Amino acid sequence: MELDEDILTGLRREVEEETGLQVTPTALTGVYKNMPRGIVALVFRCRAEAGSLRESDESSAFRWVTAEEVAKLADEAFAIRVQDALAQHLTAPIRQHDGLRILG
Repeated sequence: MELDEDILTGLRREVEEETGLQVTPTALTGVYKNMPRGIVALVFRCRAEAGSLRESDESSAFRWVTAEEVAKLADEAFAIRVQDALAQHLTAPIRQHDGLRILG
């Protein structure tokens, strides 16, 4: 995010830059901290409103996968974000990871 951007404006801009889609956030689905790097990621479920998928400098391909398939495609620290977004938690999970694995 840019220093002067609010969270939702930054989210919308990043998604459009990386995917070509214009989205509306519908729920915060998790908060994740990379402990070694000190980076906090807020993950949102979004509804696509306009645009079409396209590759960018930060994305090279797109495809639909199940929650089980994502566990085979990504490290645990990233797969859990998709799995949490698909789950129906009462509150957004807050998790820590080391860049590869969930801690604690």
